Amino acid sequence: MPRVTPILRRAHKAIEELDLLKVLQSEINHELSSHRFQTGESGSPEDFVLEWDSPKSQDVVLRKKCASGEEVAISALLGGDTFQGDGSFPREALVKICVKKPGLNSLLQFDCVASRKGGNESEFDIQNANYMHSPSSLDSSFYKGPPFSSLDPDLQHELKQYLATRGIGEDFINFLLLYLHRKEQGQYVNWLQKLKDIIGENSERHLHGAEFVPHSNVTSKKS
Repeated sequence: MPRVTPILRRAHKAIEELDLLKVLQSEINHELSSHRFQTGESGSPEDFVLEWDSPKSQDVVLRKKCASGEEVAISALLGGDTFQGDGSFPREALVKICVKKPGLNSLLQFDCVASRKGGNESEFDIQNANYMHSPSSLDSSFYKGPPFSSLDPDLQHELKQYLATRGIGEDFINFLLLYLHRKEQGQYVNWLQKLKDIIGENSERHLHGAEFVPHSNVTSKKS
């Protein structure tokens, strides 16, 4: 019976994949039925308009024009785990903020990290404050400024207030953290579904390939 061993092997593999499909479906159901990131403290976009949010990318871009004519652009994506707070937003957000004055090519660029401290409070830290001669000033040799942590504490505080007066305060950070976590959850569910579809197709092939040949064909191999 030379075909029995391959048939049993394919059947066993199909059963293993069916178990995996059950676990994948269970995880999808869990994500869809969970109330994570459904907090009532959703924050506010503070007049920022969502300019870029592709379902295939991790980042988002928001932009606003202030009454003064200033333009503020923000790009953000989720970073590493925070391991702190109440766990409602388990990952921090990496945020890049650019402020451009009307009529000038130069701009200020802030590299920041946002995370949830606990309860409904968020934490927003500036890592770098850079002066850019123009939006295309990407030369690494160009002096952009000292490490932010080396600045006088009063200057650090005032730069943080500078961003807050342009709408980047606690309400906006809460909104951004919630939005990014919801975005990632949707991408995770989509990834699970694609994985399930691919494995499901393979399982179908294995099951069809594992169908036993007629008994007459098997016995004919003996004769």
